[in-house]
Order: sequence, then structure tokens, then C-alpha cells
Amino acid sequence: MKTTAPNATTAKATTPKAGTTTPNATAQKSAPSRSAPSKSAKPKTSKTSRTTKGSGTSRTSKPPKPESHLAMVRRARRINRELAEVYPYAHPELDFRNPFELLVATVLSAQTTDLRVNQTTPALFAAYPTPEDMAAAVPEEMEEIIRPTGFFRAKTKSLLGLSAALRDNFGGEVPGRLEDLVTLPGVGRKTANVVLGNAFGVPGITVDTHFGRLVRRWKWTEEEDPVKVEADVAAIFPKSEWTMLSHRVVFHGRRICHSRKPACGACPIAPLCPSYGEGETDPEKARKLLKYEMGGYPGQRLSPPADYPGKPAPALGAE
Repeated sequence: MKTTAPNATTAKATTPKAGTTTPNATAQKSAPSRSAPSKSAKPKTSKTSRTTKGSGTSRTSKPPKPESHLAMVRRARRINRELAEVYPYAHPELDFRNPFELLVATVLSAQTTDLRVNQTTPALFAAYPTPEDMAAAVPEEMEEIIRPTGFFRAKTKSLLGLSAALRDNFGGEVPGRLEDLVTLPGVGRKTANVVLGNAFGVPGITVDTHFGRLVRRWKWTEEEDPVKVEADVAAIFPKSEWTMLSHRVVFHGRRICHSRKPACGACPIAPLCPSYGEGETDPEKARKLLKYEMGGYPGQRLSPPADYPGKPAPALGAE
């Protein structure tokens, strides 16, 4: 279609050569003509978008390429480095003074909070300080002590069983090997890795509900089974990182990346998270969702490490 210029000077300056289309001319078209072409113009528009690459003209969007395994590993390791800067004080959130106390506390932590366990174990260990003492306990008396942790009858049975096994099979000492620990009543891989990593310095990945939730959100794994999750994550990181990685991920899950409403707007690793936007993205609203020391509240330990920046948790009945 010919274009009639108002005067010769204008025509000379603005009229393209016949039969050609310049990128500038394409870019000067109005937005409606680009975004809503007629059906008959679709093939021509597609051809133009290919020949004007780099001119600023919008092109047909393509689905993003799936992340390669190598890219995922690099992103995962960067997340770990970022979390190490955010939580340099990350630690096991159960109070304990020896491997036996950590083992018992970890068994009690099932289906309850570390805070509730920490508020309960002082009386428990005062009554039964050794495996021999605990193995000889009257079940009803132990049940009454650990009642606040829930499922107290089943937990009492496990504690009596594992204490007797420690007394009879391991000389009253907690073994330092995973294959031995998992033979104890009530002790699975998660509990064994907690004890090995924090009482014996043996690297291990602790897959609890927080850990599993976050590594799936971060696309490190798609597995639901804790053993398979452990294997997938172990393949991403060097063994020396396993124990501290577990603490950092769990800390982040409890403080910022919550299950129902993650505080995305206050998350320090938001640019690395493929699930950003599942939670509150407004920074001010997100900050109100922060828990424990991140939100200015007490932590879960009654006796936290010296470098812990938060407040100690209150004793049972003092909340």
C-alpha cells in the first residue's frame, strides 16, 4: 500500500524503498498493531519477528529450557554458601550434654517441637541420667514425665527398649556407627544421623519434615521418601558439608521458609529459589512472619550455644 507524503521533503526523509521493511519502521508501529494482528497477518508477523532479531521487536516467547543437573548443583551449593552467611550459628536445637542425652532427646522430638522436648528433658535426665537407670524405670513414672511431648506411651516403650539395648549390647555406651544405632528401638536413619553428626562428628544428612520440604522447593530432588531424598542431596554436596547443611536448611525452614506461608519477601536466597512467590512477597508483611531469633523471639533451646544471637527459651510452665 502506497503512502502519500504531505510534501516532497518529508517523503524523501521518511519513505522506505519500495518492497522493503526496516527494523526502525517496525519498532515505530503502534502497540495495538503488534499485539493484536489479524489472522491473515500471522504468517507475515512470524517471518518479520525472525528477520528483526535484536531490533527491540517482541518475538514469540519460548518456554524456558529446563535447568541442567550441573546448573542445579551450582545453584544448590550457592544456596548453601548463602545460608552459611545468614546462619553462622546454626546448631542442633536440642539441649544435650552427651550422646545418650542427644539420642533420647531426638527420639522424643518425633511429632513435637524441639522446644517442648528441651522443656521436658531436664526432669527426665535428673531421674534417669544413664542408660542403666532408664532401662530400670517404672513405665508409668516415665510416661508422666514425658507426657508433654505427646505419644508418651509409645515413646516410653522406645526409651526403655533402647536403654536396655545400650546396657545389654553396647556396654551402656551409645555406638558411633549408623548400622549399630538403627538396631535400637525407635531409632531410624534420621535419628542416627543426628547423633552421629552432632555427638560423634560423623557427617550425615538429617531429613526431617523441614529439610524435605525445602529441598523439594529448591528442586534439589523430587523424591518424597526420606532415604531417597538423603541420597539425592548427598550426591550434590561434599561429605564434609552434610551435617552443617542439615542445620542450615532446618534453621531456614523454621524461621523463614515456613510450610504454609513462606516469608518470601524477607528471604535472603529469594533470587536463587525456583519457588519464589509461593508465600508473602511484600517485604514488610514478610518480616512479620519471621520466627525465633529472626523475628526477635526466644529460640528453642533453654541452653543455647554461646554464639547464638537469640534469647534462650523459657522453662516448662514459664511460657
